[in-house]
Amino acid sequence: MGNIPTIGASYFFLHFVWQLVSGQIRYAIPEELEHGAFVGNIAEDLRLNMRELSARKFRLVSDDVKQYMEVNLENGNLFINERIDREQLCRQSSICSLHFQIALSDPIELHRVAVEILDVNDNSPRFEKDEFSLYISELIAPGARFALQSAHDPDLGTNRIDIYQISPNEHFGIKMQSMRDGSKSAELVLEKPLDREQQSTFQLVLSAIDGGIPHRSGTVRIIITVVDANDNAPIFDQEIYKAQVVENVAKDTLVIKLNAADLDEGSNADLTYSFTNHVSKINRELFTLDPETGEIRVQGKVDFEESRVCDLYVQAVDDAPPGLSGRCKVVVDIIDINDNAPELAVTLVSSNVREDVPPGTVIALMSVTDLDSGEYGEVRCQVLGNIPFKLENPLRNNYKLITSDFLDRETASLYNISISAWDGGSPPLSTSKTILVSVTDINDNAPQFTQSSYNVYLMENNTPGASIFTVTALDVDLDRDGQVSYSILQNPFQEFATSVYVTINSRNGNIYPLRSFDYEKLKGFQFQVQAQDAGSPSLSSTATVSVILLDQNDNAPVVVSPLTWNNSATVEIVSESVYPGYFITNVIATDADSGQNARLSYQLLGASEPSPFTVGLRSGVIRATRRLMDEDIIAERLVICVKDTGQPSLSSTATIFFSIVFNVTEKSLVISDQPSQPGYFSHISRYLIIILGSTSFLFFVTIIFLVVLKFKQGRNFAENRDSPICCCKGGNSNDASNPRPAAAFNYTGPGQPEGYRYTACLSPESSKSDFLFLKPCNATLPFNDLGNRDTRE
Repeated sequence: MGNIPTIGASYFFLHFVWQLVSGQIRYAIPEELEHGAFVGNIAEDLRLNMRELSARKFRLVSDDVKQYMEVNLENGNLFINERIDREQLCRQSSICSLHFQIALSDPIELHRVAVEILDVNDNSPRFEKDEFSLYISELIAPGARFALQSAHDPDLGTNRIDIYQISPNEHFGIKMQSMRDGSKSAELVLEKPLDREQQSTFQLVLSAIDGGIPHRSGTVRIIITVVDANDNAPIFDQEIYKAQVVENVAKDTLVIKLNAADLDEGSNADLTYSFTNHVSKINRELFTLDPETGEIRVQGKVDFEESRVCDLYVQAVDDAPPGLSGRCKVVVDIIDINDNAPELAVTLVSSNVREDVPPGTVIALMSVTDLDSGEYGEVRCQVLGNIPFKLENPLRNNYKLITSDFLDRETASLYNISISAWDGGSPPLSTSKTILVSVTDINDNAPQFTQSSYNVYLMENNTPGASIFTVTALDVDLDRDGQVSYSILQNPFQEFATSVYVTINSRNGNIYPLRSFDYEKLKGFQFQVQAQDAGSPSLSSTATVSVILLDQNDNAPVVVSPLTWNNSATVEIVSESVYPGYFITNVIATDADSGQNARLSYQLLGASEPSPFTVGLRSGVIRATRRLMDEDIIAERLVICVKDTGQPSLSSTATIFFSIVFNVTEKSLVISDQPSQPGYFSHISRYLIIILGSTSFLFFVTIIFLVVLKFKQGRNFAENRDSPICCCKGGNSNDASNPRPAAAFNYTGPGQPEGYRYTACLSPESSKSDFLFLKPCNATLPFNDLGNRDTRE
């Protein structure tokens, strides 16, 4: 190791680059370079500028456990990161290379880089022992060869053992042979006959010298003993034996049986088989040789991927001194079987992928290898399952995992991508890898209300600020994209501003009224609620909320007819026209509420005893229960209670004073002309006033008609002064028994479902006055029908 710095830089420190059609970059460097040693400028070889190295996420991807190389991203230089020992890395392989990949993003590029490690002469040849002995019969003729212990040099090429030398002597020389693996062995050659009596032992020094610059060497001492007798060496049946064995064969499996013969007799012909020193330590661990039978059997695990052929050198040595030997070579071919599953190496580009990435986005880079040969080493890969990912194969045994379709986080937020690789064996061997890919959220879903429209039923006179309803919108996005806020939209076509009526909690969707509502003024209203997420840009949706107000019994009935002042009214009655069932007046009340809350009933609360009047429970019609007598009081007072059917029930009272007038021909209905409170008037009140006005107008026309009729009858009376007058028989005015005609009038009172017919005769007083006085001829309603009619009313 100390000689490395002195090696000529002009030979070993040359680096070079090949740019192949396949896109592979190759460098060659000597082993044992120091940390930081320059290998090559990868940026220049890839034609990249320095800014692209970081911008395109330049990465060095290697399958080795140790990271022997690194790249300086500031200048693009590829440099040594860890000391490289070629002998440790590649053993005795003739070609030793480090392979890794260069990965670039935006766009994705993949370049293969191979760095060939050149051998340097950093190891000296070494013998297994410091000395060994040889016994050579004096009968051996010149030219005889004796196998010597071989030295081992882990270096390759010109750095291997180049020559063997022996210390100067006159009897022995060295002859070298080149092995199949390129190594060299030495044999001791007898150049001059031996004479034990002259010299019985020799001590020689064997040197092994490599071809490196400078040379390195190793030595071993040879002690040669000259003996007599046995002068025939064993001879094998074949010089080279060939055998085959399947890898992973069972232990103690017979590989081949060797046979050697010795022409000597007795103990000189007893042979012992053994491996020569040329057999490597690895092969000695794989095979055993029976020293008596010459059977070679499997001892260790035979692996085709470690070595495809094993060369075994065997010698047969007889037992008689000096132990002559014969040699042969056994070539064992290893037959491959499919005993290695493919290996997947995954470089994850991104474990988090946005759900809006387009198809073809690269997720991971993979390389696959199989140590088997032939069809056993042909590997195929596939993504398992019906998922939106697939593999592309840009280079042999290199794959890209890409998206094959659009992703949707709301459908699948996490993918366990199983990738299977299998070889061409029968049955095939396979391996699999699982890649975990998380799909990150984007704001692609608007909030959705649980309903498109909501109906909210709210009792009037509600408390402002108390929650009346909650709308809910759900957003399947995450974090801010799924944070929903609520607001009320103003409809430009509405007469009112919704913000005056209600407000909404932007976080939970609670709706609060800003005022107390009155059903009698507002039956309901409608507005739109918007749910908006916090994404960028934000998404929203709307729902319609209809607030339907429910009536509450909060209005007491109001009497609108007859017109009242301070809850009282006066009605005049002509006593002579009153009979049982006679329509006096109709109490009409209104209630601003609706439904059951506006259903009214009428009842008498206060009246004289016995009262000559009754009131209809539902109609409010006041009728007479009997005729009025002279002894009846002049004024009658009734207290009428009007009550609704709400819960709780509300009521109001009105006092009606009846002024009873005796001996009057006309009925006069006197109503207080004091105006009622404006607050008690409603649409129904206006309709009733119109009806009463129309009725008064018709009554006034009737009076005019009667006056005209009176004047006409006055003239007829002057012409028939002496004719008797009677109104009770009715009929024709020309009838001698009924000189006075009877007149029939129809009168329909306000609020009556049907009209009443009145029949009157001209009173004798009519001839004495300018007015026409009428009196009833008979009752138009039977007395016994009074109770039934009141019940119907």
